[in-house]
Amino acid sequence: MTDVLRRGRASLAFSFIAQGAAFALLVTRIPAIQDRYGISDGLLPVFLAAVPVLAGAGSVGTEYLVRRVRPSRVLRWSQPLVLLALLGVAAGDRVWQVAVALAAFGVSVGALDAAMNMLGVSLQRAYGRSIMLGFHAAYSLGGILGASLAWAGAHWRLSLLVLYLPVVLVLLPAVVLGGRWYVDARVEKGAGGQVGAVGRPLAFRLLLPLCLVMAFAYIGDSTVSNWSAKYLQDVLGSSEQLSTVPYNVYMVTTLVGRALGDFGVRRFGAVAVVRGGTLLAGLGFAVVAVAPGAWVGMLGFMLLGLGLCVIVPQTFAAAGRLAVEHGGPGASDAAIARLNIFNYVGFLVGSPLVGTLGDLWNYRAAMLVPMVLVLVTLGYARSFAAAQARYGDGHERSRAADVG
Repeated sequence: MTDVLRRGRASLAFSFIAQGAAFALLVTRIPAIQDRYGISDGLLPVFLAAVPVLAGAGSVGTEYLVRRVRPSRVLRWSQPLVLLALLGVAAGDRVWQVAVALAAFGVSVGALDAAMNMLGVSLQRAYGRSIMLGFHAAYSLGGILGASLAWAGAHWRLSLLVLYLPVVLVLLPAVVLGGRWYVDARVEKGAGGQVGAVGRPLAFRLLLPLCLVMAFAYIGDSTVSNWSAKYLQDVLGSSEQLSTVPYNVYMVTTLVGRALGDFGVRRFGAVAVVRGGTLLAGLGFAVVAVAPGAWVGMLGFMLLGLGLCVIVPQTFAAAGRLAVEHGGPGASDAAIARLNIFNYVGFLVGSPLVGTLGDLWNYRAAMLVPMVLVLVTLGYARSFAAAQARYGDGHERSRAADVG
């Protein structure tokens, strides 16, 4: 059984890497996609907003789908669809074709994100110790690799098809093969060995604090991804070349924070880690807002990466634990699918929120708004504690699990 769990953990980590790379390759080449298809500046926001909206729909659909099939099956078919949709974005030559490809990408990525985190939470429960941050560290690593490939494609002026095709040819068979070892470690068995009762749904009022934390964390994250370069160049007076550095710094510190975060949860507990990450993120936004120059601003974005990176994985883990306590093991998947929707809510709200406030007010003051929203997490920190998963206090549960 231990070998089964280890193979499941390794294959799921690779799935997170592949998804991080695919998403980074899409979002970092948006200007090239716009140029290829002649999408106007007025129409581009519609395309960009459609992807997270459809991803939210995919996550909602996954909540109902996993009542009949296991999350591992959803992941097995959704990840290849994401990669094929990415290739479709590069292969067309008309606007309707890229619209179809982006729609397919959005729906399948919503199902993929939900299923990956369902499996991650169930594996963490099977292990009896914090491993969720490690999966999200793998996602950050994939994002860095994808962004680096996108930079190389832009530097060498490669077409989208030339850039995406080799990546898909490598990742597609790898994720199909790796999918053989996904583990549904959640499971109460029903008659005939099938997955049994879904469990009592978690009341939304109990899940709401974690939904708000998720949305606010992604507002902070989208602020960095969408505005760090412009802020450094227009507000802090950096060169165009230097303005590309903050997001890379943010991604690297996110990877480091997540790689070390599970040890922190085991040692100090989830509540302490989330509180510490929230305070670091708040400090990072404050430093960015008052920075006298580009290098201090980059220090602020570094603190943001170290702080925000622990919140999202722990929010998924907390939702899974809360659902199990109130509805049994089968309730975890539905809670995670619902929570995942607020990932896209935060992504949709974050960029226009800061942009609108920056235009109406000023960009330094605008940075204080996501800071305040992220700091709201301190008020909900106790939501990350659970009696059945006391990581870090010397009472880790047994690793025995019913592996489906």
